[in-house]
Amino acid sequence: MATSVPFRPVVVAGKAAAPARPRRLLGEALVASGAVSQGELDAALARQRELEAPLGRILLADATISASALLGALAAQAELPVVDLIQSPPDAELLAGLDPHECLALEAVPWRHVGETRIVAVSSPARMEEAGRAFGGGARRVAMVLARPEDVRAAILARFGLRLRDEATLRCPDAYSCRTIATRRTRGRIVTVGLAVAAAVVAAPTVAITAIMVWVLAMNLATTALRLFALLARLKVGRAVIHAEVPRLADFKRLPTVSLLVPLKGEAKVAGGLIRALSAIDYPAALLDVKIVLEEDDLGTRAAVERAGLPPSFEIVTVPRHVGLETKPRAMNFALPFCRGSIVGIYDAEDRPDPGQIRAVVQALGEAPPEVACVQGYLDFYNPDQNWLARCFTIEYAMWFRILLHGVQRLGVPIPLGGTTVFFRRRALEAMGGWDAHNVTEDADLGMRLARFGYRCEMIRTVTLEEANCGARRWIGQRSRWLKGYAITWASHMRAPHTLLRDLGLRGFLGFQVLFLGAITSYLSIPLFWAGWAATFGLGPAIWTGIHVPFLIAFLSPLAIGQAVMLMVAFMALRDAGRLRMLPWLAMLPLYWPLGAVAAYRAVAELFIRPFYWAKTEHGLTEAPPPPATAPAQSRSSRSMSSLSRVS
Repeated sequence: MATSVPFRPVVVAGKAAAPARPRRLLGEALVASGAVSQGELDAALARQRELEAPLGRILLADATISASALLGALAAQAELPVVDLIQSPPDAELLAGLDPHECLALEAVPWRHVGETRIVAVSSPARMEEAGRAFGGGARRVAMVLARPEDVRAAILARFGLRLRDEATLRCPDAYSCRTIATRRTRGRIVTVGLAVAAAVVAAPTVAITAIMVWVLAMNLATTALRLFALLARLKVGRAVIHAEVPRLADFKRLPTVSLLVPLKGEAKVAGGLIRALSAIDYPAALLDVKIVLEEDDLGTRAAVERAGLPPSFEIVTVPRHVGLETKPRAMNFALPFCRGSIVGIYDAEDRPDPGQIRAVVQALGEAPPEVACVQGYLDFYNPDQNWLARCFTIEYAMWFRILLHGVQRLGVPIPLGGTTVFFRRRALEAMGGWDAHNVTEDADLGMRLARFGYRCEMIRTVTLEEANCGARRWIGQRSRWLKGYAITWASHMRAPHTLLRDLGLRGFLGFQVLFLGAITSYLSIPLFWAGWAATFGLGPAIWTGIHVPFLIAFLSPLAIGQAVMLMVAFMALRDAGRLRMLPWLAMLPLYWPLGAVAAYRAVAELFIRPFYWAKTEHGLTEAPPPPATAPAQSRSSRSMSSLSRVS
């Protein structure tokens, strides 16, 4: 299809390009069009020298100009015509065979071929030469037109959406993905093993029960040892581990662009509050790239997001529908190529991050060696006093994030990542194959894969508040998904134990067993402990009559020791979290852990029935706290940085 507007060739294939005449500056074009005043331009240029970000992005982020005004000024500056890719989409034949990832990276697509001229649509004149080389297609001449960035991405999505969807599903390499183990054949083997164990219990009940008790005892001792090490490690470092100054923006010599992936599904209740909380993050908006990731058919959440209104640094990424697999990791894999940042972070729907959190992340990754590919913050709850279940959940989270994970880190064992408030160096994340779209605990799996690829994660002292899941039915559903994911992750990485041992080393390999098998065993064995206590008093089924009382005492005594260590860990964790008032609620934990046993047995059942089913946690049942009063900090912080060299 020909076009009536003239095109200025910028690349000539096989020849040296003619010297370009000096172009007017973008700022001059903006002032000339009346889009900005000279004073506004001077202020934006000063921020550009500080931020090392494109001038147009700074003006957009500060809401000084509109996207249409910037597009017009860029067109005037570069003397390029503007095309509407929605009304006049690219020629489908020109897109055939292209790499959508390259198109997204350049924000450019070939648009038309007229005579001997290939016309390429770009979102920025700064990418003209790269786009011309990439999409010239051997044409004698290459000309450029300008298009809105969102229209370029929409055109790429329209042509390559299904391909990107399928790549997101299969992005994790087969050797690490659970999709290759959760087959009928594998499940058949598990059933066979289960039936063999049941047959052994029937044929030789005393021997079978004794063997199971020995296994449970070993796992309990290993878990207790890990808790004790974590507690001693916490005591060794003193209170420095819980207090850290959030760096000021002026403390940085250079700030990177940070992308935040926020996958939402069925979250209409909390979408508005989440956007307000993320808008309160104290980081220059021009260097913040927030992707609100929505499923194609989730119209309710989309409507809520649109009602809330998105700041200029926010963008919706729509994930095409995939029958049978609509998981969070699949959505994040799909959205990853749309990110601009060199650091990629994850937030959940109900999150309320500390406003200084991104600064803490940038500082931690900037000071860490290259092998630290990830940092993870603490999670806590904003509704800990809603009921007894919320209080117990709060105690558990405090122990896990403030004590145990620090111990795991100091021990040199891979950290099972959390699903939120976790931040990656993008290159490392892409090198590992992103997330396993089929794993319902993609975070824990990726923590192990980090270590297998030679990377590691470190904890940082920054907190995100979440909504505690404090309904028994909902809590069991969430915990069953976690335990099912732990079981799948263990089986996935243990398909080649010798390779895993080589990748993790002996310490990491043993730690992996304790963290994953220990968690699953501890919940599944709760009924066994009850039966053991009853047997010591001569109660319970006749199967226990063959178990000698001294052996029962030897089996149960470490449980008491483990509980004592757990209580010490809980005390230290609550003190660090400033929640010592919750100490009396430790007495409720004996009622809390049995819920985990119910979840564990449900998880075992789901391993056979629906291994990839994602039990969705409902949010918005408790009112979240409002964001800090300093919500406009993104714009103000841009002005507070120390001077840096300007990038033209």
